[in-house]
Amino acid sequence: MRHLALSTLLLSGSLTTTVWAQPAEPLNYQIINLQAEATREVSNDEMHAVLFIEKSHKQPAELALQINQLMNQAMTTARRFPQVKIRTGAQSTYPIYDETNRKLKEWRSRAEIQLDSQDFKATSQLISELQQNFQTDSISFSVSDQQRKKVENELMLEASKNFQQRAQALTQAWNKNQYTLVNLNLNTNNYFPQPLVRSMSKVTMAESIPAQDISAGESKITVNANGSIQLK
Repeated sequence: MRHLALSTLLLSGSLTTTVWAQPAEPLNYQIINLQAEATREVSNDEMHAVLFIEKSHKQPAELALQINQLMNQAMTTARRFPQVKIRTGAQSTYPIYDETNRKLKEWRSRAEIQLDSQDFKATSQLISELQQNFQTDSISFSVSDQQRKKVENELMLEASKNFQQRAQALTQAWNKNQYTLVNLNLNTNNYFPQPLVRSMSKVTMAESIPAQDISAGESKITVNANGSIQLK
């Protein structure tokens, strides 16, 4: 009986044993999220143009021949302007039906060429020559990759300094001696204006945009700095 009572007592004690939990991770206090930015208006230094030809013919083979000849002629003309990059764009051929939408009348084809250059005068001169056969779909301007990267690098430093200034101001506002940077993200945001000209006829285009009067405008480049600091 004594052995049984002792066993019962030991068993009872094992059921009431306390299990201690692991200590929780320390909480982070006095963390502030903030953001700053740096913005600059940059002159557009790259010109982009899209020109097209559109022709119709009853014979698709003859239509393709006409399109190819005009495209090859455009490439030959463009070789006299090495400052301008030219490449073929979208090209399509589709049937045209009569009013009943049953009888095939002819075939229509459209082909595009795209121009890119930092030489505005040479590009506008080339456009004027190409408009003997082509029409202009659009002209737009942008900041070149080289210029954009240079400005973004400068703005990253400026945005970082603005972030530090705000962090220091908040530190003083909360009567703290210093702060520690927890994290920081730098993001770019570029705004490019809409095309200058769209769907202009060749006569209007040649009259309205002579080479010497090109106005490229500006683009806005912004770098955002957002992150967190911990006051101490």
